[in-house]
Amino acid sequence: MRFAPVEDRVGAVGMPLAHPGPGRSTSERSLGNRLAHLAHCSLLREVLLTPKPGLVDRRNCGSHRDMDLSSFLASARAIAPWFCLFFERGLEGCAVPAELFLAGIRADGMACERAMLRATGGVNTHKGSIFAFGLLCAAAGRLAGQGRALAREPLCAEVATVCAGVVEELRRPGEAGTAGERLYRRHGLTGARGEAASGFATVRDHALPAFEQLRSHGSRTALHAALLELLAFNPDTNVVSRGGLEGLTFLQGEAMRLRRDGGVAAPDYLRRLAALDDEAIRRNLSPGGSADLLAVTWFLVHLPVAAPQRAPCH
Repeated sequence: MRFAPVEDRVGAVGMPLAHPGPGRSTSERSLGNRLAHLAHCSLLREVLLTPKPGLVDRRNCGSHRDMDLSSFLASARAIAPWFCLFFERGLEGCAVPAELFLAGIRADGMACERAMLRATGGVNTHKGSIFAFGLLCAAAGRLAGQGRALAREPLCAEVATVCAGVVEELRRPGEAGTAGERLYRRHGLTGARGEAASGFATVRDHALPAFEQLRSHGSRTALHAALLELLAFNPDTNVVSRGGLEGLTFLQGEAMRLRRDGGVAAPDYLRRLAALDDEAIRRNLSPGGSADLLAVTWFLVHLPVAAPQRAPCH
């Protein structure tokens, strides 16, 4: 797969250039910009939702000593323009076989991570979100380039197709080099890779239905309902890396208890979420994987966005 080098498509400060690539129509550039804006809004909606157990929000820094709300806002600003580049990569590679496509955008993902680290002074605020939204925007570009509908189900299916082999990478022989590989070998948890390979099944099966059911009650209530589902059902490797399986069992059990007691319909749900936040901080638990999926939930809720008319690539 032959994409232009990253350096040819980014400016001097490491941000994607505003002008469209060769052959890009105004409507395609507009779609890429709208998706990038939606991804940025999704990151903001996630971090500003308060309270969130163990996570950075407007109440506190969660279980983190090296990041705060300003870190996340700066990080979101730094990585948002890159999502246009991921979309363009999808357009450029719309005819590339799905099993070969992911390798072609990995360098872009690493470059985006470097932009994040520059903005945060070396702190990893959004690595999981870069992976998720890089895939979603690139998959959207592939769909647009193929003349296919840009909607929830086909988009998630395209992500799953592109990521069909990523879980196998966790099984490669040799010493485990990443936290994800170590957690897979120790506990069989596939983390962000497994979620992408499933087409974000946890979001589609749990978070999205919860959000849609409470949507008329306002975005904060609907997002908290989605968060409770994610805390209850997502085997969050961020939690396990900090608190082991015991920490995951605790957090999932408390989320289940809140759901059984009425969830966000209970009059004291905000107080109980705040109490769970305090306890998660005491136990040093931070469900960062669920935070990433909550942002993905917001993104998918607001699809479809209109795709430009284009002859399918061959």
